[in-house]
Amino acid sequence: MAVKLNETAFEHAKTLIDEGDVVVDERDDWSEHQPSTDKENRFIEERGIREYAKWHLATDDEEDDTNKGRYKFPYGDFKKVHRCAILAAESRAGQYKYADVERAASHLHGMIEERRRVRA
Repeated sequence: MAVKLNETAFEHAKTLIDEGDVVVDERDDWSEHQPSTDKENRFIEERGIREYAKWHLATDDEEDDTNKGRYKFPYGDFKKVHRCAILAAESRAGQYKYADVERAASHLHGMIEERRRVRA
C-alpha cells in the first residue's frame, strides 16, 4: 500500500482553518463526530468523489480513484475541520509511519491550537 499526503486536501484544510471553519473539540470525540457511511455516500452522490477526496489527508494509490477506500485520514464533517479528527490522523499516521501525513496533521493541529490561543 502506497499511502501519501493528499496535497489538495491539506491545502483545503488550511484554508478552512484560516477561515474559522473548525470545531475545537476533544481528542476522543471523532467516533461521534465523523460522518456516517450514509452521509459519506450522500456527499459523494451530491458533490462527487473529488470533493470527497478533499476531506482526506491521504490517498492510497493502490485503490481506484473512484473507490472511497482510496481516501484515508478524514479530518472533518464536510463542513468544518474537527480538531479530534486531526489528532486521530496525527496519531495514526505516526503509528503507521506515514511521515508526510503525520507532519501535515501536526501542522494543522498547530494552526488550530494557535487559533484557540489567539481567541482565548
